[in-house]
Amino acid sequence: MRLHEQTVAVVGGGSGIGRAIATQAGAAGADVIVSSRNMANLDKTTAEIGAGIAIPVDMTQPDAVAAWVDALPELDHLVISASSAAHGPFSDLPEDSLRHMFDAKFFGPYAVAKAALSKIRRGGSITLFSGVLSRRPGMNCSGLAAVNGAVEALTRGLALELGPDFRVNCLSPGMVRSDAYAAMEPEAKETMYEATGESLPVARVGTVEEIAEAAIFLITNTYTTGVVLDVDGGHMIRQYAHR
Repeated sequence: MRLHEQTVAVVGGGSGIGRAIATQAGAAGADVIVSSRNMANLDKTTAEIGAGIAIPVDMTQPDAVAAWVDALPELDHLVISASSAAHGPFSDLPEDSLRHMFDAKFFGPYAVAKAALSKIRRGGSITLFSGVLSRRPGMNCSGLAAVNGAVEALTRGLALELGPDFRVNCLSPGMVRSDAYAAMEPEAKETMYEATGESLPVARVGTVEEIAEAAIFLITNTYTTGVVLDVDGGHMIRQYAHR
């Protein structure tokens, strides 16, 4: 049990990839803390794990982040999988939507990691999340590419600044079947999954469990820091069917 007697906090652990990471960390022997804005979702995660502690937090609210840190025990690892996405043409995407995305996916994780630093034991790790659009953007995704790139730059900077006391890595997932697309019509969602899968070398989109496995690697491999790990089915070499 690679994480026996270690404590892992997963911000974004109420659903999707975050829940899968929390579940696998628990299975690897860790004491797990899950956090997000939705307490009902956190309760589902702790029920699925059969243990764990739920501490809600809204990463975009400084007072909420301060209260969250006060409630934390000492940690060995912090994973921040919670995020937000805004799509649209550069000429049309409202700047408020872009700012909201940066608040949720960059400034929120930045504030949480900074606040939690005092609770992470030396030798521990921080794992951030970006996404494949950072280095191979798609149409109408320039804003999302920008925020993902900012997260990756932060990862490298923090890995240098905080080492050797802490390791800092970034996981960059490709498209996966997850709660992130829950609002889509089922038929449209399947069409999207199939179209994306056809363009990938693995001929399918991923699962949250596959992304969680990669997160556990970043948490537990003590010689890995400053890395942006692509877990994307080959997105970086995919062939787009048309413009």
